[in-house]
Amino acid sequence: MRARNTTFLTLFPLFLSLLRLHSVPGLEAVAGKSGSIPGLYVFGDSLVDAGNNNYLPISLAKSNFPPHGIDFPKKQSTGRFCNGKNAADIIAENFGLPLPPPFLSLRGLLKWKKRESAALTGVNFASAGAGIFYSTVQFPKIHETGASKFLIIGAAQIGCAPKKREKNSTIHECNKDANMLASLYNEALVKMLQQLKEELRSSMTYSYFDMFKSIHDIISNPGRYGFSDVTSACCGFGKLNAELLCLPFANVCPDRTKYLFWDLFGHPTEAAARTVVDLMLTGGSQYSSPLTVTQLVSS
Repeated sequence: MRARNTTFLTLFPLFLSLLRLHSVPGLEAVAGKSGSIPGLYVFGDSLVDAGNNNYLPISLAKSNFPPHGIDFPKKQSTGRFCNGKNAADIIAENFGLPLPPPFLSLRGLLKWKKRESAALTGVNFASAGAGIFYSTVQFPKIHETGASKFLIIGAAQIGCAPKKREKNSTIHECNKDANMLASLYNEALVKMLQQLKEELRSSMTYSYFDMFKSIHDIISNPGRYGFSDVTSACCGFGKLNAELLCLPFANVCPDRTKYLFWDLFGHPTEAAARTVVDLMLTGGSQYSSPLTVTQLVSS
C-alpha cells in the first residue's frame, strides 16, 4: 500500500538511500533544509556501511578498529571504511537529519525506543561486501512501497583506486579495463532507467548522478577541489600505500583533507565524500540527468 501524503527519493546503486520526503511545494534548495526530508534510509556496500558488519560474526569485511574513524567524532572506529563520515552521513547532514544508525544495532527487546525513533529519521542497511546483482536492484518493488523519486548514483572510475593503479610506473596510470567495465555498467544502468520510466510513466521521476565523471574531474584537476594526492591511499603500506589493508599499524597520511582515497580499495576520505555530495547537490546538469537533484526534490 502506498504511503499517504509522502513521496520517496531513492538513491542507487553504489549506495542506495531511501529518503522519505513530505511534499514541499516551492522548495528553494536541496541542501540545508532541515525538516524537508523526515528520514534517510541507506542501502549499499562498504562505501556507506555505518557499522552493520560489526554485528556479523563470520564477516571479515570490518573496519571497527583504528585508524578507521580517526576523524570521526570522539575518534570512534564505528565500522565505516573511512577516516570520518561517509557520503550517506553527509547527505543526512545536508538535510538536517541525524546520522542513520546501523540496522543491526537496533535489534533486541530493550531497543524498541531506538527502533521507533530511527524508523522516523532513517536507518542504515548497508553492508560491506554487498554486491550489485539484478535481483538486488528492485526498482519496481521499491516503487510499490510508495517511492516515486529516485536519485541513482553511477559507478565511479574503479580503475583509478590505488589498488588498481599501475605500480611499476612513474605516473601510476589507472586500470583502463576496470574503468571500461564501470563505463559499460553505467551505460546499461541509464538504459534500464529509461525503460523503467517508460513502464512506470508519471509515477516515477529520477535523477542519475554521474559518479564516473565527477571522480574523473577531481582526478584531472585535484587542486581545484582542494586535493594534493589522488593516486595513493591515505592509510596503508607499500607503494601508493596500496599493498596491504588499512590496519592498526598502517601508515596514515597526516592531512586527510588532501587525499581523495582513504584505503587501497578506493573508499573516499571524508573530504572526498563531502566534495562528491556537494557536486551531487549543486553540480546541476553537468553531473545529473534528466533532472537535477534540485528539480527532483522540488517537483
